[in-house]
Amino acid sequence: MGSRRTNQYIRSIELNREAVPSFTEYPFNLAAIRNLESLAFHPQVTFIVGENGSGKSTILESIAVAYGFNAEGGTKNFNFSSRATHSELNKHIRLIKGLKRPEDGFFLRAESFYNLASNIDELDSEQSFGPPLIDSYGGKSLHEQSHGESFFAVFQNKFRGNGLYILDEPEAALSPSRQMSMITRMHELVQQGSQFIIATHSPIIMAYPHAQIYEIQEGLERITYEGTEHYQIMRAFLNNTQKMLDILLD
Repeated sequence: MGSRRTNQYIRSIELNREAVPSFTEYPFNLAAIRNLESLAFHPQVTFIVGENGSGKSTILESIAVAYGFNAEGGTKNFNFSSRATHSELNKHIRLIKGLKRPEDGFFLRAESFYNLASNIDELDSEQSFGPPLIDSYGGKSLHEQSHGESFFAVFQNKFRGNGLYILDEPEAALSPSRQMSMITRMHELVQQGSQFIIATHSPIIMAYPHAQIYEIQEGLERITYEGTEHYQIMRAFLNNTQKMLDILLD
């Protein structure tokens, strides 16, 4: 484990609390950030889970931007901006990197995936030489596929291994069966030397074995898969569907 920790791409982050202007202002007033000092990552897969608005996507975005990715997603080569909405958190965190640099990398976020797909089409329409950019995404415009198909095309074709992959709510476009397929693809990439940092609501995706899971409560707390609120609620609903519906619809 020691050598794997050294060779992982991002070992941890630290918040420069002394430089934070105010913990009563966004994004520093969010539960995930207000009590944050440092956060260590698993050398293979780390999940950040929590309620809507708790700050998990904000943290993920800050890590991606601090590492050099575009705020709206893509590889480090993308620099488009549909609307500058990312927070200033990336300016207040320090990335603790491993000795090894990734050969590949991608920041995939559900909320701005449409903008990413549009930018790929625009770049290809302007390119006069060389292979089309879309070839590395499967050869078919992401706009000419369903949301789920285009999402999965990125996993299957663009992620090449030995990479750092930061994913924000990838389940937003994926059916339960495709989420299980995503676990299979993740495992292939992990075996090829990749590291994943993922914000998710999906009990299916976060079931990936031996992953490190942080749940946002008053702060970021390390937790077991079975201890997450997402797992417990889903299990209770599936095991007692009619009883739960009776309560919800009463």
